[in-house]
Amino acid sequence: MTHWDVIVIGSGPGGGSVARKLAESGRQVLILERGDYLPRERENWDANAVFNKGRYQTDELWTDSKGNEFHPGLHYFVGGNSKVYGSILFRLRESDFGAVHHQDGVSPAWPVGYETFEPYYQAAEELFHVHGARGEDPTEPPSLKPYPFQAVTHEPRIQELADDLAREGHKPFHLPVGILLDEVDGKATPSSPCIKCDRFDGYPCLTNGKADAQVICVDPALREYPNLTLMTRTYAERLTTDATGRTVTGVEVVEGTGEAARQRTLTADIVVVACGALSSALLMLRSANEAHPNGLANGSGQVGRNYMRHNNSIVLAISRTPNPTKFQKTLGLNDFYHAPERGGMGGWEYPLGHIQMVGKSDGAQIEGEALPKALQLFPEQPFDWLAHHSLDFWLTSEDLPKPENRIHYKEGRVHLDLTDTNLEAHQRLRGKLQDLCNKLDVHPHLFDRQLYFGQNVPIGGTSHQAGTMRFGTDPATSVLDRDCRAHELDNLYVTDASFFPSIGAVNPTLTIIANALRVTDGIEERLAGR
Repeated sequence: MTHWDVIVIGSGPGGGSVARKLAESGRQVLILERGDYLPRERENWDANAVFNKGRYQTDELWTDSKGNEFHPGLHYFVGGNSKVYGSILFRLRESDFGAVHHQDGVSPAWPVGYETFEPYYQAAEELFHVHGARGEDPTEPPSLKPYPFQAVTHEPRIQELADDLAREGHKPFHLPVGILLDEVDGKATPSSPCIKCDRFDGYPCLTNGKADAQVICVDPALREYPNLTLMTRTYAERLTTDATGRTVTGVEVVEGTGEAARQRTLTADIVVVACGALSSALLMLRSANEAHPNGLANGSGQVGRNYMRHNNSIVLAISRTPNPTKFQKTLGLNDFYHAPERGGMGGWEYPLGHIQMVGKSDGAQIEGEALPKALQLFPEQPFDWLAHHSLDFWLTSEDLPKPENRIHYKEGRVHLDLTDTNLEAHQRLRGKLQDLCNKLDVHPHLFDRQLYFGQNVPIGGTSHQAGTMRFGTDPATSVLDRDCRAHELDNLYVTDASFFPSIGAVNPTLTIIANALRVTDGIEERLAGR
């Protein structure tokens, strides 16, 4: 078979969600994945292999704007980057859909509002088994229903931390975790896929307890629906169009690698691109032709531009009392998310961002990162002691879409240009956490962890990539319309984070899933009406 109703390029949260929903409707659907299944092996849970050596990270070399080479923090497997994501699935805040003012500029409004996304957020939470507690987070947007699963229980040291924060006038909350977990009295049951171990965050999950796109979308759909086909180790090299440039006529792919590689062209009535914001933009640029000389769908010149990835950092604090927690990623704090005019507690006229717990450090990670300041302050303590007393936090602040922040080809090589924005807000957020540590039975020092983002990633990692093909109503300033269909092509849709006009300050994955489900409804209506 070489022709399908829909070809979906990419099997991550955006592509996997589309493929599963379309397969349910009986459509002939093909998923193209450039990688293979991530191997289930002991190294999945080996901190040295995953973080220090970057075992599952691509070995591609890209170039930054200064000419430095680096390995992007990308993972080419069935399930995409969700195989190693933290599985914290937030809705964007309601205000994120409007214009938000920052010191470095305005985060632009979306062409559709939160009310359009709300039912799809609910569907996405149900699909990805999100465990949470409505009403705890003061910034939480309106919801018509509760979370589909109860919040993951805090372990004792994290519950103490939550109680201490509440005592200081803050509003900590249970993180919304996408997880296949059954627990009783805070412990995983014998039949639970997730065992609440210390290898949940940033590691591939050996027990398939993490709600990633392979586990939730691709594999169940392949089992249930013979009309769904998955081709792995198949690289989408370029898209072809008819002479007018209005219709995608084929996907030129390379199957396999090396001497065994072969080229062929696959066709479909509709093509959905979901390779990840960076790789999707590169696919469009590679697909330039006479009708689209600057890249497919790039009449606006915006393909690859307006790249965002959040200002992210991971810091380690040393608890004065031991922290034997295994499953640490259960607590969040959004008191500094908004500007004071919207109730934020940051003490600055602009928003600061989001704080959450991150996966627990172990001695191998701390040794790999060196953390010279920590070793100077605790010179007599071994790495395992530091890990046993660590409290690990993830800080996220919004960065702004700038046209000069872009991915593009130059002399046949991939270039990623990035100028940081909104850094003062991020430093102030770190300062707020530092101040809190002084009040929370924690040593008043924060130490930077770098390797979580991937080995040798000098420009901050690509885990929250977004914005390279923004959606909007004006074809002169956007690439996609409100339905995430390319303005310039009738049968081309994009369902990864490329469409984001802004990124807020929470993980974008739930919004990717919700939008993919929203776009799929439109594709199904179109196919039904043909």
